[in-house]
Amino acid sequence: MKIKQLSILSATAVALLLLSGAAQAGGPGDHDGHDGHDGHGGSRGLCSNATLRGPYAFTGHGEIIGLIGPNNKVAPYASTSILDDVALVTFDGMGSFTRTDFGMIGGLPKGGLTTFNPNQIGTYSVNSDCTGTMKITYTAGGAVPAGVETDLNMVIAADGTLVESVVYRAVTVSGMSGDGSVTCPQYCEQAVQENFEGKKIVVYGFR
Repeated sequence: MKIKQLSILSATAVALLLLSGAAQAGGPGDHDGHDGHDGHGGSRGLCSNATLRGPYAFTGHGEIIGLIGPNNKVAPYASTSILDDVALVTFDGMGSFTRTDFGMIGGLPKGGLTTFNPNQIGTYSVNSDCTGTMKITYTAGGAVPAGVETDLNMVIAADGTLVESVVYRAVTVSGMSGDGSVTCPQYCEQAVQENFEGKKIVVYGFR
């Protein structure tokens, strides 16, 4: 009888310890006694710049339509060019990255080169809700002239291993609309419709 009572007491003690530990841990949400929500029905602290770290393989597809004139309207090129691009982007986890890419524009290699162009740097910013921005800048040399810039809005998914992004601003250094009404230099923002998807490169099963 005493053995049975001791067993019951032992089981009760273990259960109390487990409950106490769970209360201190605050559950699976986070480590400060909350459930990972901000108290107003939304999540908080899901992402930061550190979410993006290491190499990601990006693919891009879209169209280059024309130049944006002083009236903030699109002045189309003589013909729209289809863009396809593959890139390797390496994030440092602190807001900067390096990039190398190869692209096809209108059926021809970008800049006439069939090799990858590593002359690119960039910055990025990740919000706590896993939205963010990226800015790609081309430096001297390569298939694209220095000063070309691409700005994107992005959403991070799949535990930080997937980046979906859309270009919202593209700066070029030369060009003319089909009717000659808008030229660059002067109005050097391109009208584009492009999206890019990046997936983290996993080596031997480790992220």
